[in-house]
Amino acid sequence: MITPRFSCTQNEGSVIVIMYCPSVRAADVEINVDETLLSVHINPYFLRLNFSHPVLEDDNSSAKYDPSSGYLIVTLTKELKGQEFKDLDLLAKLLAPRSAAPTNAPTIEVIETQNTSEDETEELVRQTKDLSIEQSLSTEQKEILEAAENDWQLPQSVPEPLSSLHLSSKKHYGFLNMYTGYFTHVAHIENEVNELGADTETCTPEDRRIKRCKHENEKWDEEHYMADFADDEYIQELLHWKDPDTADDADHTFTEDENMTMLNLPRKEYIATSKEHRNLHLTLLTVLFAYAYDRRTTLNDPTSESPWTICSLIPAFSALDPPPYSPSDGTVVKSLVPDDIELASTMIQSYRRSFVFPLYRSFALAETCRKDVAALLARGKRSVVRWLLGLKRILDHHEVYYIYSKIWLDDYCVWAQTSLSDETLHELSQCLKDLTITKDMIGWDLEDLENATSAVLDRTTDSDDEDSDSD
Repeated sequence: MITPRFSCTQNEGSVIVIMYCPSVRAADVEINVDETLLSVHINPYFLRLNFSHPVLEDDNSSAKYDPSSGYLIVTLTKELKGQEFKDLDLLAKLLAPRSAAPTNAPTIEVIETQNTSEDETEELVRQTKDLSIEQSLSTEQKEILEAAENDWQLPQSVPEPLSSLHLSSKKHYGFLNMYTGYFTHVAHIENEVNELGADTETCTPEDRRIKRCKHENEKWDEEHYMADFADDEYIQELLHWKDPDTADDADHTFTEDENMTMLNLPRKEYIATSKEHRNLHLTLLTVLFAYAYDRRTTLNDPTSESPWTICSLIPAFSALDPPPYSPSDGTVVKSLVPDDIELASTMIQSYRRSFVFPLYRSFALAETCRKDVAALLARGKRSVVRWLLGLKRILDHHEVYYIYSKIWLDDYCVWAQTSLSDETLHELSQCLKDLTITKDMIGWDLEDLENATSAVLDRTTDSDDEDSDSD
C-alpha cells in the first residue's frame, strides 16, 4: 500500500483531511472512524491517522473526490464542537499508531504493538459461549480452548536444537543506540569527519570519548585562534547577521518538500527512560548548535563544505559520542548547580569543536550560535523540526555523510514531532539563554591567548603612531 500525500486542517466543528490519490475510483473508497483513529483505503493508497481527540462520521461528515485534480477531501465532525486539534501539521505524529501501555522497559524500537489481557484463556471462554468457535477464534485461540477443556493436554513436539552461539564485537551507536554495522567498511570510505578510524564498529563508549578528546587536543591550533581574534572584521559581519528563522515574524509553515520528507520518514515508536529523553535533548542542542554555526557562517546559503562543517561540530556524529559529558572532559566548570553543569558541559563540547575544526574560530561567534539555538527553541517544536529537516536535506545529498542522517536525523525528525513539547523547549530555551560559558571553562587558556594578542596589537599600533610622528 502507498501512503498518499496529505494535509489536515480544521474549523470549529470539523477536521478536514485532504489526500492526493490520482487515477482511482471514488466508488472503491473505504473510510473507517474509530474514536481518534481514521482509516482511508482506496486502492492502492492507504492512510491511517491518529488524532489527538475523537471524531465522528455523522450526517455532517462527507467524502468528495475530484477526478480532475486527484484530491480526496474527507470531512469529519469533531465530537466536541470547538475543540482544538493540535499538531495537525506534524505528519509523523498523525501517522504514529496509538500509544502502547506505559512501561519501564529499556530502550526498544516498537515496530508493532498488540494489547493482550492478563488472563487470555478465561476471557476467550467467556466471549465464545454463544459464538461459533470456527467463526470467532484464531487457530491458536482454538487450541488454547481445546486444551482447557481437555485438562491442558497441549500438543507437544520435540523442540528444534539451539543454534550455535554467535558472539560479535560490534558496538551500538546512533539514536538510542539502535544501530550497528554502518561503519564496517569505513576504512575504504573517504569519511574525513570520522575520528575513530578503522575501529569504529568495535570502540566502546569510553574509548570513543578518549579518542575524541585526544583528537581535539591534537587539532587545537593556538595560532589560528589568535589570528581570528586579531583580524575579526569578517567575523564581526557574521555576528551582526540576523537569522530569519529566529525572528519574531518568522514563517514556520511547512513547505511541500518538507511535508514530503516527513511522509518518507520511518514509522517508529520510541520507548525511552526519562534519562534517555534528557540525553536526547542534550544531543539535540549540539546538533542545533552545529546547524546554527553553518547557517551563520554561510549566511544561510549552504556550501559544499557545509556537510563536513556540521558533522565535525557534532561529537555524536564524528566520534559517535553523545551527551552526557562530565566537567572533566577537558573543561573547568565551577560553582554551577548539577543541571547547569550538565547543560554547560554539553555546550562546552560544541564550543571547543568550533575552536578546532571550522574556518572561523571565535568565542564571540560560539556565543552567538548558542543564542541562536536558544531563540529557535523559544519558537517551539515546529521551528526545531524545520531545522532538523533542513539539516537532513544537506546531509542526504552528500555521498558519505548521509550515513549520519540515517543513524541520527531520521529518528530525530520523528521523535521531535511526537515527543517534544513546546513547554519543555521554552524551559530549555530559557536555561540556555541564561547559561554563562566563560573562557576558562574551555580548557585552552583562551583568556591568556587573547590578552597576548591584544598586547601585540597595541604595541604594533603604538609603533605605527611613532613612525607617523617621526615623519
